[in-house]
Amino acid sequence: MIPVKGYSGKRVGVLALGRTGLATAAALQAGGAMPVCWDDNPAARALAEVEGYEVEDISRPREAAALDLLVTSPGIPHLYPEAHKAIQAAWDAGVPVDNDIGLFFQSFASDEWGSFDRYPKVVCITGSNGKSTTSALLHHILQHAQRPSQLGGNIGKAVLSLDEAADGEVAVIELSSYQTDLARTLQPDVAIFLNLSPDHLDRHAGIGGYFAAKKRLFTQGLPERAIIGVDEPEGRFLSNVIREGDNVIEVSTTRQLKGNGWSVFMRKGFLVEWRKGRQMAALDMRGMEGLPGAHNQQNACAAYAACRHLGLAPKVIEAAMASYGGLRHRCQQVSEADGVKFINNSKATNADSAGKALLAFENILWIAGGQAKAGGIAGLDFSAVKKAYLIGEAAEEFAAQLGDTPHVISGTLEAAVKAAKADAQAGDTILLAPACASFDQFESFEERGEVFEHLVP
Repeated sequence: MIPVKGYSGKRVGVLALGRTGLATAAALQAGGAMPVCWDDNPAARALAEVEGYEVEDISRPREAAALDLLVTSPGIPHLYPEAHKAIQAAWDAGVPVDNDIGLFFQSFASDEWGSFDRYPKVVCITGSNGKSTTSALLHHILQHAQRPSQLGGNIGKAVLSLDEAADGEVAVIELSSYQTDLARTLQPDVAIFLNLSPDHLDRHAGIGGYFAAKKRLFTQGLPERAIIGVDEPEGRFLSNVIREGDNVIEVSTTRQLKGNGWSVFMRKGFLVEWRKGRQMAALDMRGMEGLPGAHNQQNACAAYAACRHLGLAPKVIEAAMASYGGLRHRCQQVSEADGVKFINNSKATNADSAGKALLAFENILWIAGGQAKAGGIAGLDFSAVKKAYLIGEAAEEFAAQLGDTPHVISGTLEAAVKAAKADAQAGDTILLAPACASFDQFESFEERGEVFEHLVP
């Protein structure tokens, strides 16, 4: 645990008591603060009381005014479509509002660092798609290289549940737009921006607000090294805005970046590092089954760039990447029977992510649908799809957008898997890539993926 600094003896509100909220309350208490907890769910409040925390309705003006700080979990709206009433009460009372990411950056460094041979580093990863894979891959490479590292944030542990840093350690932190949007302090040593596609638009009042939330990690955080995917205009814009000397490493899977700066790009299945006008290294990724498709090549380029900044040799990185088995629910091969592959990509909760999976495989029997997001699947490349099996609330909408692509409305995941297995032939891939949220039929994308795994051979 990382004790929160700067609030000893002060009353700090904690809004929402899930994994992040309870970890925040514990870290505040460890730092001498007095957490005052609240959740709109009575069961969550009861659990906090069992844990010994003070529980008060901090959305009421009197209770809000008694706080020195309010810390909110990322799932709680703080601006759009409307700020939670506890956040509004804090603003009315002049109480600052932060999240656990801001507290982490305030508290991570300690007096012990003065005795370390190498200061710990924080690497933060954001973007619309690929954050979790890039984070997990980077963590895997560091562990393979026997470099101390921890993984947390939007993946794994809540950041304040991480251990206090060891000598030379790297904290790998995945950050969503919900987390970067509000944090009052952002101080990564290395920040990675992968890509941008429409997502969470209601929460950010449009694509501009969504990009602005992610951009804060770079423009406010001012990392010593920024690694930026430049295959979309937002990445190119961001690279231009923050570039100062050689502080930016650009990444691409669509262009050969052979300028005078530092870049990492893909060329005919090889990951190429280019610096100061010449090639520094080339890694053969064609046999790396844990990283299929162009989207995973982008993830690999970003993780490679971070490792090079951290001082790892190309051959060390290549060996570690070759041993990476992939991340669960993200283009994960869970089975193969009679020449048919079964791929669990339940994490593909938006069209862009699903579209990348459709480009990674051939002869696809595609299971898609759920709780649709704006735009549906319009504009995706269906050329590799032999047939689609549509489930959930989005089934009718997706059917209309598939055009001439063969499809059937299956309704449930169980029915879709059964039908796809009946149609499959050797050489086919049954791919779960829903392009939707899961909440119409499942508690989470993880549960959806687990159900898929149980249904396949």
